Amino acid sequence: MFLIYSAILAVALLLSSPFWLVQMIRLGKYRAGLRERLGFVPRRVQRSSSGPVVWVHAVSVGEVLAIGTLVQELRAHITASRVVVSTTTHTGQKLARERFGEEDVFYFPLDLPFCIAPYIRKLRPSLVVLAETEFWPNFIRMASESGARLAVVNARISDRSYPRYKRFRGLLARVLRCVDLFLAQSEVDAQRLREIGAPSERVRVSGNLKFDVAPPKEVALVEELRAEIAASGAGPVIVAGSTVEDEEEMVLTAFRVLLQSYPRAVLLLAPRHKERFEDVARLLSASELPWRRRTLFETGEHALGGAVLLLDSIGELASIYALGDVAFVGGSLVARGGHNILEPAHYGVPILIGPNTENFRDIVGLFAQANARIVVLPETLGEIMLALLAREDERKALGERGRQVLVTQRGATARTIESLQGLLTEPRQ
Repeated sequence: MFLIYSAILAVALLLSSPFWLVQMIRLGKYRAGLRERLGFVPRRVQRSSSGPVVWVHAVSVGEVLAIGTLVQELRAHITASRVVVSTTTHTGQKLARERFGEEDVFYFPLDLPFCIAPYIRKLRPSLVVLAETEFWPNFIRMASESGARLAVVNARISDRSYPRYKRFRGLLARVLRCVDLFLAQSEVDAQRLREIGAPSERVRVSGNLKFDVAPPKEVALVEELRAEIAASGAGPVIVAGSTVEDEEEMVLTAFRVLLQSYPRAVLLLAPRHKERFEDVARLLSASELPWRRRTLFETGEHALGGAVLLLDSIGELASIYALGDVAFVGGSLVARGGHNILEPAHYGVPILIGPNTENFRDIVGLFAQANARIVVLPETLGEIMLALLAREDERKALGERGRQVLVTQRGATARTIESLQGLLTEPRQ
């Protein structure tokens, strides 16, 4: 099976290579870390370690944020351990290097034996931790055959992935038998793991690591904007975060409704992907609304009242939510599965989302149970913003309920560490 899979993957990569080359040349994507993905272990990662090595894999920014506290706890509780972190995306790599140190961070290799083998040979991990659902067949098999224990933490099976995984259950079960421990976010995820072939006795529920993510450090822009908004008498402030294609136009329509009652309102608009910054800039130029780019913004202009600030930067949105009177979290008005609503919850900011939130099913479900979010449609977004702004007590109570959900759900990291420590001391099944 693994030989056939490797052949299919190699052919697929070969046939799609023109696409990847175009992406590299036109957009600069995928160029970073290419050698590392092909199995060339960077010199900075090759330093020797006297203790056991723990290899944690986190795909992108969301997973890197989720494992942040876990990595700290692994370094503190597993004696003489070195914890290394791999990522798939460039943005995840950048954040991981900032948080965990360049010498312990690298790009995840392609799932081909000749790419994986050098890393296993030079790192010799005793424990491999995969965040969420990274089921790479060759990597899992080769890590297990090397003697490493394998754990999937913060595991989730999305509504979109579940039917596909069930379709290939016969093949997937052979891969999942190589994993020693699955720590699921919820009972639903645990049951789905069993149904796609994970051995039942190895599946446990530990909760969602994202609830343990510490509030982000305040970036300089937050204080600058806070001072500017106060000095110019602007407000209220709407933060629309992680918006995707087609959503910005919906948000701008809602903002126009808001301006009729609050002509000094401010919209802080943060598209999800940097590749779309210029597209959104063109949309704003055509909207006839006053707007500024974050990268060109200067304090003292007093130009935010009644205007849009396009957050054309990376890594600042989580802190920007602190400025919001109301937050809309994108990817949810269109069929994209939604994005993380915990970031505004840290600050007790009331949260609006669209109906498409399957990527964060369990988190959104907990907020729904606590009446700590409001679901909007494109045509109701503006009027619901207006209603919340008109009722300060109700707005603040909604935000506080969201903050309390976050506080009461913490503890997944401690449960995960306890399970991983036990895994290292238990005999292999």
